[in-house]
Amino acid sequence: MKYSVLLLTVLLCMSFTDWHHNMDEAKTIAQKEHRLILLNFSGSDWCGPCNRMRTEIFESDVFKKFADENLVLVNADFPRMKKNQLSPKQQQLNDGLADKYNSKGAFPLTVLLDADGKVLQQWDGFPKMTTDEFLTQIFSFVNAAK
Repeated sequence: MKYSVLLLTVLLCMSFTDWHHNMDEAKTIAQKEHRLILLNFSGSDWCGPCNRMRTEIFESDVFKKFADENLVLVNADFPRMKKNQLSPKQQQLNDGLADKYNSKGAFPLTVLLDADGKVLQQWDGFPKMTTDEFLTQIFSFVNAAK
């Protein structure tokens, strides 16, 4: 019984924030659930600001809670090290996203999209703001999506 209560407590405290890697799937979810899409371009094994964004903003409890309720998250990663290379199919998907939303090759680049993929706002580089300030900018678009 003790373990059941502990497991339940852990599960309730966990965030179920999940990053998708396919924009078509993300659009389907966003349309069905009336959410916005947050697309993040990262270089996981070479981009310091990308990793800082991940740890300081995306992994924060306040961001996870907000995202769980309002966003569909998509990550387009572009690792450089051979051991971290993505499947050819995933590389092709990410290249397509870069062609459409990140033609200048900025890292990190975070793009807020409506459920149809229309750009609402973007942040080039690590935003010089707190997580709360970042979420406030996104929140102004959330009510319009609902």
